Amino acid sequence: MNLNLTLIGQAIAFAVFVWFCMKFVWPPVMQALQERQKKIADGLDAASRATRDLELAQEQAAEQLKESKEQAAEIIEQAHKRANQMVEEARDNARLEGERMIESARGEIEQETQRAKEELRTQVATLAIQGAERILDSSIDEAKHRELVDKLAAEL
Repeated sequence: MNLNLTLIGQAIAFAVFVWFCMKFVWPPVMQALQERQKKIADGLDAASRATRDLELAQEQAAEQLKESKEQAAEIIEQAHKRANQMVEEARDNARLEGERMIESARGEIEQETQRAKEELRTQVATLAIQGAERILDSSIDEAKHRELVDKLAAEL
């Protein structure tokens, strides 16, 4: 009989323990497990969003890098064009300046040629007078015949 009474007492104690656990222990444990499960699910969602955001950010960064490279290439191309244009302008300016210098030099040469011709005319006139003096054996008054010399120089 002892065995039956002990067995029944243990069964009643076990039933009270199960009832007590289900009434007071089980709900907070289940609530803690549910909260933990919710936190884990939220964390996984956040990780998934972060992964998508990271991929999107990487795509945007790649796109911006591509655009930046294109802009840099365009700027470099424009700089090359401008440099070539500046070189061409400098060549044109140098050519025009060279032509101006050549024209100026031609003008100076023409002036020097005219001066040399005038000087030669004057010398020829003087030589002609000296030759005439020797031929005539008489002295010709230079003041008196200055007009004649100028006229002769103008004709030559």
